[in-house]
Amino acid sequence: MSTPPLVLRLRGMRGELQPALGRIADLIADSPARIAGMTIGELAQEAGCSEATVVRFARELGFRGYRDLRFRLHEEAVAAETAAARTDGAEEEGDIDPADDLATMIAKIAAADARAVQDTVQGLDLAVLARAAEAIASARKIVLFGVGASGLAAMDEQQKLSRVGLHAIAFTDSHSALPAAALLGAGDAMLVFSHTGRTAEILEAARLAREGGARLIAVTGSVGSPLAQLADDVLATSAVESTLRSGATASRIAQLTVVDCVFVAVAARLPDFGRDALARTRAAIGTRRVG
Repeated sequence: MSTPPLVLRLRGMRGELQPALGRIADLIADSPARIAGMTIGELAQEAGCSEATVVRFARELGFRGYRDLRFRLHEEAVAAETAAARTDGAEEEGDIDPADDLATMIAKIAAADARAVQDTVQGLDLAVLARAAEAIASARKIVLFGVGASGLAAMDEQQKLSRVGLHAIAFTDSHSALPAAALLGAGDAMLVFSHTGRTAEILEAARLAREGGARLIAVTGSVGSPLAQLADDVLATSAVESTLRSGATASRIAQLTVVDCVFVAVAARLPDFGRDALARTRAAIGTRRVG
């Protein structure tokens, strides 16, 4: 099982950090290689906090102290430099600017989407994915819920799971999802999608599912969010949205990447990898194709 890179973890928990810890997180996210070369006193001074606060920050990330955090930052900085050298700087990076020409905008979109997929897969906890897949594969009933762009991911997952014979239903509005969540119980599973992990409707449905005893699986970009705190299993996505693309583009791609990973992990736990069910459902719609 791979450990999610620190920058990805900090993106997910950034909204939950107190101001002083947030400043440390921002410094690391902006320049992890530079911070790796700093003493604890230098980092504390730049972040405007005490050395004890830096130690507390390191421990909240699961390290014994700042020395271990620095060592990890150094390791990841070396890995990042190696990866950058392989790409030869070919990708366009950065936010979309209204002054960009169309070719530059398209290149930035492609780079952001590719980065979202790469970072999401790199940070995916395989043990959590395996547990979630086992729960879904063995569930009596599977409810999927997402609103807005996240609803697209919920519907895509439902279509995939249904095609391999699982009892899955997706909702994209609360008036349908909340009653369904309220009827879930032990042996059922609910898979919810929310980039922020703070969407009110999603949280309400998640609480109902948990109260009924269902297994709650969250796909979110914020591992420190209220949704992540509620969930039994959290599958983290990683995507940075452009200010001109606030309608969820890279984050949607990241969610769909997790959708595919969940589907394959679930199918691997089914008899014959779900091939019989796929063949039968494919045949059922085969006559609807012209030519």
